[in-house]
Amino acid sequence: MFLYLLDHKLHIDQSMFVLTNEDKTLYLTETQQAIDPSLLSKEDNSYKVIDGTQLLPSEQDIYVVCNHIPVTQEGMETFEERFQNRARKVEDEPGFVAIRVCRPLNSDTYVIITFWQSEEAFTIWQQSNAYKEAHKKRRTASGIDHQRPEIFPRPSYVNKYHVHHL
Repeated sequence: MFLYLLDHKLHIDQSMFVLTNEDKTLYLTETQQAIDPSLLSKEDNSYKVIDGTQLLPSEQDIYVVCNHIPVTQEGMETFEERFQNRARKVEDEPGFVAIRVCRPLNSDTYVIITFWQSEEAFTIWQQSNAYKEAHKKRRTASGIDHQRPEIFPRPSYVNKYHVHHL
């Protein structure tokens, strides 16, 4: 499966979501086959979904959190292995809708996307014991952020959006 975060709406035969926040508007679509690169702009981001759960809702507005994580070429295997073996605690949280772990096709920045019924559901997850458990190695000697050699060339960043189905 492929996932695209686009700066423009494509006229393709696929479901498309509009992601908005105070800074920008993006369009998200998932496809079984790759989209012809000639239809994409250089600002568009293309991904191969390497892990995911649940279908995306087609009739309900949702809240999306995109965690963008730059990873060196040498670190990609280690990074993906960690996500394949993740705790999978988030899937049991109230208000959780879906997750996508996405390998970049045109950059070095992975994106982990979680879909929530509401912003409040995401905030409650961040304060939960399950969140603490899922992130317990962060900033510790056994955490991936202390991997040697360093696999993160730049800091990660998060974008949050309100999502509407087109």
